[in-house]
Amino acid sequence: QVQFVESGGGLAQPGGSLALSCVASGVNLSTYVVGWYRQAPGKEREWVATSSSDGRYYTESVKGRFAIFRDNVKNTMYLQMNSLKPEDTAVYYCNKVPHSTWPWGQGTQVTVSS
Repeated sequence: QVQFVESGGGLAQPGGSLALSCVASGVNLSTYVVGWYRQAPGKEREWVATSSSDGRYYTESVKGRFAIFRDNVKNTMYLQMNSLKPEDTAVYYCNKVPHSTWPWGQGTQVTVSS
């Protein structure tokens, strides 16, 4: 059974940084294209970043600020978020890219506010 546990969110000031983690179980992340998504209040969930054997990809609004990493030994992926903006406020999730049938985790709340 595939399961994701996201952590590392919290409150950050504009311009600050946070590092998110996603521990996967029931699946070997190294064999899949995976990434991060986010859902802001009142909006649909959107794709943020992808980690694949071909490289790393980001949605335009986070390019140059966010970085996705994977540790295949720990079966964990990370999202380093720098230069945070209020519009980055959302619940962040990890999952397969594109998403198919794997269940969503509980996500981790990121709030950017002064």
